[in-house]
Amino acid sequence: MRNRYLTAAVMGLMCGLCSVLHAADVTMLAIEGRRMTPDQVATVEKKVQENPKNIEARTQLLGYYFAKQYTDTAARKAKQENVLWLIENKPEAGVLGTPFGQLDMVLDGSAYTRGKQAWEKQLKAQPDNLTLLEHSANYFLLPDRELAKKSLKKAQKLDADNPQWARKLGQLYSLDMQSSSSLKVQKEAATKALEQLEIAYQLSANQAKDALLKSLAQAALVAGDTEKAKQYAELMLNQIGSDWNSGNNEHYGNITLGEIALAEGDVDAAKQYLIKAGKTKGSPQLNSFGPDFGLAKALLEKDQKEVVLEYLALCGNFWVLGKDRLAEWTKSINDNQIPKTLR
Repeated sequence: MRNRYLTAAVMGLMCGLCSVLHAADVTMLAIEGRRMTPDQVATVEKKVQENPKNIEARTQLLGYYFAKQYTDTAARKAKQENVLWLIENKPEAGVLGTPFGQLDMVLDGSAYTRGKQAWEKQLKAQPDNLTLLEHSANYFLLPDRELAKKSLKKAQKLDADNPQWARKLGQLYSLDMQSSSSLKVQKEAATKALEQLEIAYQLSANQAKDALLKSLAQAALVAGDTEKAKQYAELMLNQIGSDWNSGNNEHYGNITLGEIALAEGDVDAAKQYLIKAGKTKGSPQLNSFGPDFGLAKALLEKDQKEVVLEYLALCGNFWVLGKDRLAEWTKSINDNQIPKTLR
């Protein structure tokens, strides 16, 4: 259960404020950079040499280096140099609020440490700069989660009516919840996540509220607040319409209610909720990352083979990218095995 939504949570946290350029513009520039030819890269690199303050050119280069860094040592080094220059000289640059402007503690080693020190220096010089607080939180997100929380808590204190700080803190605590194997730690983190996500929910409006329901239900469930988990699940099911998130609401609302039913010993109700979850029309997230299989696995462990096979077949209607995995799991279940990779 703790791995659910992990990818989505990380992706959501990496969407920072882009003070120099609008977030969409920054992302498009970086994507354009990924498509550059070697000749075009050389031209853009020359622009940076001639004018180190050309942030748009650096953004394009970081897009180009982003994919190349894993197979090209020179590209990784160039990426490191550009990110470090930006942190040290233009920390409000929009690309530093995106995945293109981050360094990895393991892969980038000493460059990551230098970036960490540079962020700490910038925050000391401008402790009340909301953009720097958010960009630094993105940088610290995975390797130094406590520092990320420190930046977000400071931003929340300065900008209390803005729901994004509570939302991001809630997502960070959700990461703690999902990455721990300790039930005690999971529950403690879930309680903190629920508190922050509820603050974000109260401060948000319309679609922003709707997008929080899945995380709220999951945090409440792990925190042991079954009544709140039910309430948020039912809100999800009441939000089903034609927007992009409707498929998620139908799926995760039913999964949550199914998990609650199973925990209460009502296997038949859990089976019904599983099938309802499988009948979702899908969504951009479900179609890419796949549906939730936690309830399905729990039912398999209670010898409910047929309903799980039906669920897998339903998931094949929208999770086309996972057809090979679904076929593999179906075969294993028909052979009376519980697939080890079923998540």
